[in-house]
Amino acid sequence: MIEDVEITDNEFLRQFELEIGDNMARIEYALQDRKIFLTKYDMPEDLEDQGFRDIFIKAVFDEVKDRGISLVPTSPEIAGFMRKNRRKYRDLLPVGISI
Repeated sequence: MIEDVEITDNEFLRQFELEIGDNMARIEYALQDRKIFLTKYDMPEDLEDQGFRDIFIKAVFDEVKDRGISLVPTSPEIAGFMRKNRRKYRDLLPVGISI
């Protein structure tokens, strides 16, 4: 099913990855204290057209939530997703940060 995607945390390149066929989507990050800054979003148009954008971002947010750290969306695409889903994910934002 399209919702059952598996993401990989490539710690060496500091990015979450989603591979579908020959395509790879990436969300680059930077870790600082107990925060993860999602700095760059990159998804091939093929995957975007198939509806993987929100699924990938949701999977990354859920991973961050499982780690018990705060999330700072610095990429415009990630910030837009956070705005659309602020009720569900507002507890991921550090104190003093609002989107």
